[in-house]
Amino acid sequence: MQVSGKDCVALIIYCFTFLLGLPANLLVLFVYVRKARKRGITPNVVYALNLCLANLALVVWLPVKTLETFLQDWRLPPPICPIYSFFLYSSIYGSCLFITAVTVGRYLSIAFPIVYKLYRRARISCFISAALWALVLLHLSIGLVAEGGANFVSVQNDASVCYDHFNASQLAVLLPLRLEMAIVLFILPLIVTSFCTLRCVTLVWRSNLRPMGKRRVLAVALSTLAVFVVCYAPYNASHIVGFVLKENVEWRTYAMLTSSCNVFLEPVVMLMLSPTVSRGIMGRMCGWQGQFSEIEGFHHRNTANTTGHSGRRLNGLCGETNFRNRMKKFTNRLISYHCETQK
Repeated sequence: MQVSGKDCVALIIYCFTFLLGLPANLLVLFVYVRKARKRGITPNVVYALNLCLANLALVVWLPVKTLETFLQDWRLPPPICPIYSFFLYSSIYGSCLFITAVTVGRYLSIAFPIVYKLYRRARISCFISAALWALVLLHLSIGLVAEGGANFVSVQNDASVCYDHFNASQLAVLLPLRLEMAIVLFILPLIVTSFCTLRCVTLVWRSNLRPMGKRRVLAVALSTLAVFVVCYAPYNASHIVGFVLKENVEWRTYAMLTSSCNVFLEPVVMLMLSPTVSRGIMGRMCGWQGQFSEIEGFHHRNTANTTGHSGRRLNGLCGETNFRNRMKKFTNRLISYHCETQK
């Protein structure tokens, strides 16, 4: 048994990912379950829990992936291979879709807070989550057809491999399927996520939020998009390249390394996207707006009491002051309403 340099790097990444991913996802699961018990289930909580469960499904099977890479052989019983492959690939594509769902919900709550409030129901989010999982399972079930009922285990170079060596008839089904999965389960979600992220960035940049708050919100949005691209682009690129070359590309296994890193990067994003964090930012913004209104009102009252202008000029000033105060109150109500939508 001889482990190459690439496999050594893969082993380090798998071990590092398992040690960070397991406690991180358990922490996120605890935080969101506690949040659901205290404040009720919201769409963000539903999507975050599904994303966390998808990550845990990958974390649980990482020791098997590590053992397979170290031994350069599949030593487990053959029936375990399809179960292992199912959880591995469902985790990758499920995470893609649920990150997209979280990003879309964040964009709608910022761009259309009143309309989004009408349809912001946990039951609808549960139906959407079930539909996303059904879409992933449908694609994975078609992969079983390509195997013709086998156990996914084949022999290559005197070593057993799990779901890595295919004949011409199997590739005839798998290569188009992988291309379709890359388009439907990655490229389309990437387009939607990019659009929602850039729109959120534009709306926040044009808002009256203070520079520190803007930088924080922009960092959250852009880091979400960066994790999406870095983690999932290489593996899905192998599908496209494999379809063009009409073969199962060898570097596909190493392209999965970045996909495994999502299990410790996505918990960071989920905590940053937490409703608590959002309410903290919006709460400070509401507080600043309220303090600003009080200062402005005090300034205008002082001016009205100490200025010795004519009655007509004083009435005009008071009218302008009342108009400004009404506008401030209206703005505060809008911001408070948006704060409520994040609860």
